[in-house]
Amino acid sequence: MRAIEVLGVRAQAIPCDVRSEASVREAVAAAADFHPALDILISNAAVFESAPLDRLTLEQWDAVFETNARGPFLVAREALPHLRSSRGRIVNIGSLGGIAPWAGHAHYCASKAAVHMLTQAMAKAFAPEVSVNCVAPGWIEMEGSGPEAARFAARTPMGRNGRAADVAEAVLYFAANSGFVTGQILTVDGGLGL
Repeated sequence: MRAIEVLGVRAQAIPCDVRSEASVREAVAAAADFHPALDILISNAAVFESAPLDRLTLEQWDAVFETNARGPFLVAREALPHLRSSRGRIVNIGSLGGIAPWAGHAHYCASKAAVHMLTQAMAKAFAPEVSVNCVAPGWIEMEGSGPEAARFAARTPMGRNGRAADVAEAVLYFAANSGFVTGQILTVDGGLGL
């Protein structure tokens, strides 16, 4: 937070379990108390797990859905009155996996497809005061990505894997646009899903 405050901006870290209605309510209330207006909500909490579909347990399915799909719903619902007042923006973080089926990640893919549809339903329900969009990243390289990273880069038409900055720029577009863009799912994958 100090790095943010050095820029002359007030910052606050608020713990929140997006799976819990009570935790979300408390976190949104704390944010609203700290800031004069809530004008942007970015739902990016997610769980990613590999599991063969024929051996996927109900517990695994539910654990992924309660974070990936329930979380964005709960946070948006709680923040909505504040966002309506400020004519704010919601940006959900989806995934290429919500568009393309990955057999070893069926529960993750289904949860992200739910986020994509939730984005579009919210866009209709929350208009005209709030625009709602989704950024759907493909393979984003992180520290320790391992040999898989080179395999994905070779399959990507742009010749490289995505970076966090690529996703951040897409989120910034939706956060800073005129508000007339809503209900869109922007795939940030360098063409990997083509």
